[in-house]
This record gives sequence, structure tokens and C-alpha cells, in this order.
Amino acid sequence: MSAIPPLALEVPEVMEALRMSRSKVYDLIRSKKLDSFTEGRLRRIPVSALHDYLRTKMEESA
Repeated sequence: MSAIPPLALEVPEVMEALRMSRSKVYDLIRSKKLDSFTEGRLRRIPVSALHDYLRTKMEESA
């Protein structure tokens, strides 16, 4: 039986993945550079949105 990889991450998981502070991650969300959604009181960032953000950053630096 294999584990299903997550489709959305919590803010602390994104902080760890990007090595950024909580305020920087929320700045990215507020500026619409990183897509997110809320479920109840919980903020979630789709893994695909994280990939899109990284792809955009790589294209900007090329």
C-alpha cells in the first residue's frame, strides 16, 4: 500500500520547502505570486502553485 503524496501544503511546510519566513510566504500569497486557498480557518497552498512559483522564478532569472 503506497502513501498518497499531498496535493496541498500548510504554510509551515511551504516555509520549510522554500527556506522562507512566515511573513515572506504570506507576502507572496498577498501579492498573488503564490496561489492559495482557505478551508475553514486553514490556509493551504496547492503543490502545483508551489511548482508554478518556482518555475516563474527560474524563468525570471534566466
